[in-house]
Amino acid sequence: MSWYGCIEAGGTKFMVGAGRAEGRIDDRRRIPTGTPGDTLAACVEHLREIAHRLGPPAAIGIGAFGPLDLDERSPFHGRLLSTPKAGWRDVDLVRPFAEAFGVPVAIDTDVNAAALGEHRHGAGLGFDTLAYVTVGTGIGGGLVIDGRPLHGALHPEIGHLRPRRPAGDLDFAGVCPFHGDCFEGVASGPAIHARWGASLDALPASHPAHALIADYLGQLCAQLVLAASPRRIILGGGVLGDHRLLPDISASLQRWLGGYPVRIADSPGAPPLLVAPGLGTDAGLVGALVLAQTAAR
Repeated sequence: MSWYGCIEAGGTKFMVGAGRAEGRIDDRRRIPTGTPGDTLAACVEHLREIAHRLGPPAAIGIGAFGPLDLDERSPFHGRLLSTPKAGWRDVDLVRPFAEAFGVPVAIDTDVNAAALGEHRHGAGLGFDTLAYVTVGTGIGGGLVIDGRPLHGALHPEIGHLRPRRPAGDLDFAGVCPFHGDCFEGVASGPAIHARWGASLDALPASHPAHALIADYLGQLCAQLVLAASPRRIILGGGVLGDHRLLPDISASLQRWLGGYPVRIADSPGAPPLLVAPGLGTDAGLVGALVLAQTAAR
C-alpha cells in the first residue's frame, strides 16, 4: 500500500510521520524546532529512513505555522512570510522535500490542515463547512468550505481579529507583536502567562482568568459564526486542556450572538456547534496526510 510523508511544522516542534490511506499515522518522530537548516534536514532524514524500508513516498503533505505564501502561482509558494519565529522568515518549507524525494509536496497552514483532518476523519465528519480553532502559543483558525481549505489573499488569521474588551480588562496591553490586543494578544497561552504568571490549568478553578478567557473565546466563535457560518467549530490547543471550558465558551457565544437567529447554534436537537477535536493531537498530522493524498492524485 502507498504511504505518504506527513509533517506538522510548529514553532516548538516538528512532528514527522508516515500516513496510510485510511488516516492512520505511523513512524512518528518529534523533532525540536531549531535552526531551519538543522530542523528540515532532520525531517528529511527521518522520511529517508522510512523510505529505506517502504520505498519512496507517493507524496508529502505539510501543515505549518505561518504566515505562509500559499499562492501556487507565486515564485515564493511554500515560504514563510513575516513570521515572529526568529530565523524562519523567508524559509522555503517545500523545496527540501521536493528535492530530496522528487514527489509532489503540498503545504497549508497547520490549522487549515487540522481542519481538513477533522473534516475527513474526526469530529467534522459529515459537516460540509467547519472551523478549527487552536488556542496555545498563539490563536489560529482554519476553515474548510465544501470540503476544501479556504485560501485567498492570504489564509484565515482569525486570532488577529480584534475583540471588544470588557471594561474591567482594558489595562493589559496584549502580547501580539503586530496588534497588541487582538484575540491572540489577550487570550493565548503567552498572554495568560503574562497576565497571571501561570498557565490556565495551573490556576484555581475559581480564578477569574477562566471566565475572562472563556468570554474572549466565545466572542471569537461568535465572529466566526457570523462571518463564515460554519456548521461546526472544533476547539483544540494546549490552553483548552481537558476542554472543561467548552460549556462556558458556548454560553459566551450565545451572549455575543445576542439572540441573532443562528439556527444551528440554538435549536433544540441540533448537533453541538462547539466540540473538542476527534483526532486529539493528531489532527494536524492527519490533515497533512490528506494534503499529501490530494497532491498524489
